[in-house]
Amino acid sequence: MFEVNNDFSEVMSLLPVLIPLILVQLGLMLAALIHACRAKSFKMGNKLIWILVILLVDIIGPVLYFAIGRGEPKEEEEED
Repeated sequence: MFEVNNDFSEVMSLLPVLIPLILVQLGLMLAALIHACRAKSFKMGNKLIWILVILLVDIIGPVLYFAIGRGEPKEEEEED
């Protein structure tokens, strides 16, 4: 009825492309999560919303966070 192809040569041929993409995705996700957890203010939304976006929207989520969600850093007052 259904033919199962046990030849993984097609998948194995894609590994040189997939592994760097997966590493970039994980790196972006980790950097965005660390930044979102430490941030006190956001341009749009709140901490919970951005953490969910980062985790659930693959590569686009962390990119969106860094592009539009990240709050501006507060300038430290200079002492004279």
